[in-house]
Amino acid sequence: MGNFFLLHSLILLSFTTHFSQSIITHWQDIQSLKELKNSIQPNSLTPGSCLSSWNFSFDPCQNLFSDKFTCGFRCDIIISGETRITEISLDQAGYSGSISNISWNFPYLQILDLSNNLFWGPIPDSLSNLTNLKRITFSHNFLSGSPPISLVTLYSLEELYLDNNNLKGIFPQPALNGLMNLKRLEIQGNQLNGNFPNLGQLLNLTFIDASDNSISGEVNPENLPLSLIELSMRNNHLVGTIPAVFPVTLQVLDLSHNNLSGSVPSTLFNHPNLQQVTLSFNQLNSIQDPGYSGRGSGLIAVDLSNNRIRGFLPAFMGLMPKLSALSMENNLLSGLIPTQYALKAVYPGNGLEPFERLLLGGNYLFGPIPGPLMKVKDPGSVTVKLAGNCLYRCPVNLFFCEGGEQKSLMECKSFNHVIP
Repeated sequence: MGNFFLLHSLILLSFTTHFSQSIITHWQDIQSLKELKNSIQPNSLTPGSCLSSWNFSFDPCQNLFSDKFTCGFRCDIIISGETRITEISLDQAGYSGSISNISWNFPYLQILDLSNNLFWGPIPDSLSNLTNLKRITFSHNFLSGSPPISLVTLYSLEELYLDNNNLKGIFPQPALNGLMNLKRLEIQGNQLNGNFPNLGQLLNLTFIDASDNSISGEVNPENLPLSLIELSMRNNHLVGTIPAVFPVTLQVLDLSHNNLSGSVPSTLFNHPNLQQVTLSFNQLNSIQDPGYSGRGSGLIAVDLSNNRIRGFLPAFMGLMPKLSALSMENNLLSGLIPTQYALKAVYPGNGLEPFERLLLGGNYLFGPIPGPLMKVKDPGSVTVKLAGNCLYRCPVNLFFCEGGEQKSLMECKSFNHVIP
């Protein structure tokens, strides 16, 4: 009888040991992980990196976070009870290789992050296999070609990061039409050109950064989603005027370093949610007065520097309650510095946020410096720059007159005929 129980225990132990060593990762995911590792150039698999630890003599999900598979992916048990790969997030280890020949056969993958490596080649159409994907992060690689139209099949996608690569051409409109759940689009730092696609149908999109490309055409508010919170398209080839209407949800607008012309529309100062406007380095020539005191504006920072704006400094900006940073440097502004500006910098009061930065250098402002500004002795309390104007007296021993001399009397008289 004792031998029977001993034999039974040995059989049970053998069965338990075999079960604990059985493969739990779906065979399809194992093959796809192998394919990913085999696509990497061997000389870029540095010791200590995630991929260098992948040892397929062992089950990936069963040995995750061990010395056999230290990192790089996540496993989850799905509804059917199978263990599947749901996330691939490689470390920034300088992996090099083309991703274009990988089948990407991970049907339950939700996150794919290959950022900050040396991957090259076109973005493959096989990404369309990843129908449950919520986030793609390919930032800071050397990917080339155009974004594939096959992205349209990624209906669950919420975040798309293709920034800082070598992508060229026009972003295909069909690739975006089906991304109805997209919330964030980052394509900055590429070589994309042509007109910006129509994103008005993407009703969940809140963040767009298309800066540092070669995108041309005009800014069309009808192409922007009504849910948009932040829009950055700096350093492109945009032309035309700035639209008078933007989505009511917009908080941050950056259209700097383009070829925009005409007026800064008054509606930007009436916008209910706008907090930051950056329109520097364009060809703007005037500012439309909103026709009110400015006290209803929520703007915190306005940068209109390096344009061709003429006329007087708008007095209403000195009454905007939350405005703490104003840059109007290097324009063609003339006239006196409004007293409202000086009071807001030194004695704001009445619910006004003080100026922390007031940059007015490089214009044709004349007359005396307002008395309140002359009392500011500590450069740490407020940053003021008045150099390069036509002011009556701006001695360099005042910190806000440093950094450049005033313009010559001849130049000032030729521009400001009212100067005696």
